[in-house]
Amino acid sequence: MEDKRSSIATDPLESGLDDTDLHGDTVELRRVVLGPGQHGIRLDKALAEVVPEFSRSYLQQLIEAGHVTLNDRIAGKQSATVRCDDRMQISLQPTPQSTAFKPEPMALDVVYRDADVLVINKPVGLVVHPAPGNWSGTLLNGLLALDSALMDVPRAGIVHRLDKDTSGLMVVARNRIAMDALVAAIAAREVDREYLAIAHGHWSHGPLWHAQSAIGRDPRNRLRMAVVDLARQSGKTAATDIHVLADNGQFCLVRCVLHTGRTHQIRVHMAEMGHPLVGDTVYGGKPASGLAGQALHAFRLGFAHPVTAKRLRFEAAPPTGFLAVLASQGLGYNDLTPPG
Repeated sequence: MEDKRSSIATDPLESGLDDTDLHGDTVELRRVVLGPGQHGIRLDKALAEVVPEFSRSYLQQLIEAGHVTLNDRIAGKQSATVRCDDRMQISLQPTPQSTAFKPEPMALDVVYRDADVLVINKPVGLVVHPAPGNWSGTLLNGLLALDSALMDVPRAGIVHRLDKDTSGLMVVARNRIAMDALVAAIAAREVDREYLAIAHGHWSHGPLWHAQSAIGRDPRNRLRMAVVDLARQSGKTAATDIHVLADNGQFCLVRCVLHTGRTHQIRVHMAEMGHPLVGDTVYGGKPASGLAGQALHAFRLGFAHPVTAKRLRFEAAPPTGFLAVLASQGLGYNDLTPPG
């Protein structure tokens, strides 16, 4: 059988980085002549053989978008049959992943800044990291626009995250030394993180409840987390101290102190206790008028400065939607107790 690779004739003088798209991103043009190994096969299959370093789904998208020509005509169908000696040109467009780490100016609430760290008050609705469905418009993109030095720091200095619809305080490292120190401090549980949450139901668990159920991926719904039995399912230990601050019989305001940082930890622990968060429809909560997402706010953050070791402590009041729910239910925000 003939080696298909030897039948692909690529002109090295006509391939390379020689074009740009409308956003100024470099586009690579590949020009090839198909050989006997590609005769009679589908266009998308031939394309996958010509540029094997890209996924077939990505290459199919290029065909659909008109970025592939066959014998100087736009190749409109993935299923089109190609022949030996057909001339193909492929315009390799930047992928969403390749363009994710780009600065995008946005209004960020910077609570604190020095040479080593930033403290940000993240708004509701802002995704922290680029991911499928959110390759742009994330906190990471905004941080890169705010501080160009973060291009040289892994993940733009983000050392912990908040869910899209959770608001509140986050610390960001501005250099690698600060990042390594903060990551180590979080792993050693030396960073204090406290949240305010509004939940459904009358609180009957006493002034302080220690939630210690392990958390893992929900086997029935991979988009959710769940309390799991580590003897039978994969997961991680999780610990949350929950202090009740106010209760009106139908709703309660609680202060949650994290001792671990598992995905959706507070949301899962509260739902397990029969107190899903207001607005958290993923875990059984009901939406509230004027509130976007779940009623969860990271209001207090404390840590030792990663370079000077000075103890820093920050507080941020909840957003207006959260406060509106408190006011409508007569739950006093000023009843906060000092950190435990």
